[in-house]
Amino acid sequence: MATAHELLHELTTAGRELRNAIPEVYSGYARLSAAAMGDGGELPVKMRELIGLAIAVTRECDGCIAAHARSCARQGATAQEVAETLGVAILMNGGPGTVWGARAYAAFQEFAAGQ
Repeated sequence: MATAHELLHELTTAGRELRNAIPEVYSGYARLSAAAMGDGGELPVKMRELIGLAIAVTRECDGCIAAHARSCARQGATAQEVAETLGVAILMNGGPGTVWGARAYAAFQEFAAGQ
């Protein structure tokens, strides 16, 4: 299995051609992402990234897990904060949550180690 770093690199490389074909869609998505995850508002960015990580587990999306795990590490989330977030994802997803939650925790640890 690819590391989270390798996965993000692969997805970025693969996505360039599609982004070049539909730049307006990607531009709109980038604005939406900035509005949802940027500074400001009542929820701290770290909390939003933890929520994003839990949703990524629910959606069983490796690329989303890697991206939000990296962002959680960059926002200074602790391993315990990530673990507790993933505990909620497991509660809401049952058995699949234990698989995808473990993948998310490993991805976070990989990015946190590089901080």
